[in-house]
Amino acid sequence: MSQHSETLLLFGATGDLSRRMLLPSLYALHSDELIASNLRIFGTARSEHDDESFRSFAKEALCEFLPDDRKDEGKIDAFLMRLHYQALDASKPEGFAALAEKIGDISGGLSIFLSTAPFLFEPTIKGLHAAGLAGDNVRIGLEKPLGNDLASSRSINDAVNAVFPESRTFRIDHYLGKETVQNLMALRFGNMLFEPLWNANAIEHVQITVSETVGLEGRAGFYDDTGALRDMVQNHMLQLVALTAMEPPANLDSTAIRDEKVKVLRALRAVQEGDVVTGQYGEGAVKGAPVESYDSDLGKPSDTETFVAIKAFVDNWRWQGVPFYLRTGKRLAERRSEIVIQFKPVPHNIFKDRGGRLEANALIIRLQPEEYVRLLVMAKEPGLDRGGVTLREVPLDLSLTTAFAGSRRRIAYERLLLDLIEGDQTLFVRRDEVEAQWTWVDAIRKLWADTGLKPKSYGAGSWGPSAAIALAERDGVSWHE
Repeated sequence: MSQHSETLLLFGATGDLSRRMLLPSLYALHSDELIASNLRIFGTARSEHDDESFRSFAKEALCEFLPDDRKDEGKIDAFLMRLHYQALDASKPEGFAALAEKIGDISGGLSIFLSTAPFLFEPTIKGLHAAGLAGDNVRIGLEKPLGNDLASSRSINDAVNAVFPESRTFRIDHYLGKETVQNLMALRFGNMLFEPLWNANAIEHVQITVSETVGLEGRAGFYDDTGALRDMVQNHMLQLVALTAMEPPANLDSTAIRDEKVKVLRALRAVQEGDVVTGQYGEGAVKGAPVESYDSDLGKPSDTETFVAIKAFVDNWRWQGVPFYLRTGKRLAERRSEIVIQFKPVPHNIFKDRGGRLEANALIIRLQPEEYVRLLVMAKEPGLDRGGVTLREVPLDLSLTTAFAGSRRRIAYERLLLDLIEGDQTLFVRRDEVEAQWTWVDAIRKLWADTGLKPKSYGAGSWGPSAAIALAERDGVSWHE
C-alpha cells in the first residue's frame, strides 16, 4: 500500500465537527499545498445532498469558520471542486454499494475518517467490507468515543480489527494534534537542560488542568451518559500524562513512541477513595453572565459529574512518589489547558539572611487558549538595597506566536488529517493504550459505585468544589491559577 492516499472519505460530513474543524482543516491543507492535487474528498451522511449542494454547504462552513485573512475566493473554489457527496444511512447495509460506486477507483489508496455514533461503528465497518472499501490499500481513522468502558471498547475494536488490522487503524485524540503537545517532546528530548531533571529527584509534583467555561452546548444526551471522567480524563488527560511521564523513545518511529506511552499508562497506580473528587456545577456566573445549573441545562436531575480532580501516581523508577494532580470540568472560571511541572526548591537558601525569598522553579506548558512554554525562575530585582537582596520570580517565555512570527496557528485536525492521508500513525492512539486507559478509569468508576460517591455542587464560574482545593492543599500544594 502506498503511503499517500489519493481518496479521502468523511463519514458524518454534514455534522458539527465537519463544519467547524474538518472542512476548514482540509481547506487549509489545500491552500498551503500540503495535499496532492489529485486528492479526491468524498463526504457521506444521512443528509440528502448531491455534489453541488454539499459544496454549497462546505462553502458556508468555510465562510463562517475560516479567519478573514485565510479566505481566498480562488482557492476556496478550487478546493470545493475536490468535494463529492453520497447520502448514506450507515445502519442500512444496502446503501454501501452506491457509496462504493460513487467513489469508484481506490487503487491509489483510500483513507476513511469515521465520525459517527458508537453504535454505528460495527455496521459501518461491515458495510465498508462488503462493498469492497476495506482492502489492503484502505486505512481508517476513528473519532472518539470508542466505547464507554473497557468491555464496549474491546467490542468496537474487535469489530474494527476484524476488517482493518492495527497497522491500518488510526484512533484519533485531537489533543495529540496540538502544536504545544508535540512541542512537549521537543522540549524534553531536544534540550539537555530538562531531561536530567525530569524525574522524582528534581520534580515535586505535576499538575494538568483542562478547564472549560461552556456547559452542555448541544451535547446533553451524550454528556449525561458519559461525564467528565470518561469524556476528558480517559482520553485527552491520560494522553498528556503519558507524554509528560514517558521514557525517551529510541527514535520518532510511531511504534517506539507508543511503546513508551503505554508503559506509563500501565504503571498508573489504582486511585484510592481520598484521592478523587467529583463535582457538578450549580447556578453561578461565567464571564459576568448568569448561568443555570447542570440539572436546569439538562432539564432533569442527574448524578453525572461535570468536574473531576484526581491525585494520581505513576509507579516506576522515574516518578515514584511524585503526585500528578489532574482536574477537568465544565463551567469553570476560565478556559485553559496546561501542564505545570513544579520543581523542588533549592536545598539551601543563601539569601534568607538578607531578606531574599525563594520560589521553586516551575515550567508551564500552555496548550490553549494561548500556546506557550514558560519557565518561572528567580532573579534579583534591579536597585540598591542596604544589606538586602530583593528577589522576584520572573518568566522566561517561549510564545509560539512570537518565536515563530509569520507561522499560522493550525487546527489540530490539520495535522491529524494529513497524517491519516500520509499513513503516519505517530500521533494516533494504539489499541493497547486505549485499553490501559479504560482499565484505570473503570477502576475509578467501580470505586465510586462501591463507596456511593456523588458529585459535590460547585458554583458555575468557580474552580470546582472546595474539596478539589483541599485535595491538593493537604499536601501543601496550590493549584496553578
